[in-house]
Amino acid sequence: MQKFESMTEEQLKIIRNFEVRVRQMLFLCDRLREENTKLQSQLAEQKSRNDSLTEENTQLQLKCDNLKVARMISVSRDDFKMTKNRLSKLVREVDKCIALLNE
Repeated sequence: MQKFESMTEEQLKIIRNFEVRVRQMLFLCDRLREENTKLQSQLAEQKSRNDSLTEENTQLQLKCDNLKVARMISVSRDDFKMTKNRLSKLVREVDKCIALLNE
């Protein structure tokens, strides 16, 4: 305190004000560190969730693609049956015409 004895009241007031400001800054620094830690934790959780959703999206996209292929195959089978029925009908009509011509 000997150093402070030779100082004026105004200088002591400035030093006290400075000390208060330094304490406030240290307090705010601690709060920001805590907030930063919390935000880093939240970011890690969101990244994990994002990775999980990306994987789920990939699996759902694969299922969708498989369903599209299955539908195309199903439509192709239906078209095949319909075409076969048409050909059978045409053959029967041709047979009837030939039978009529042979009479």
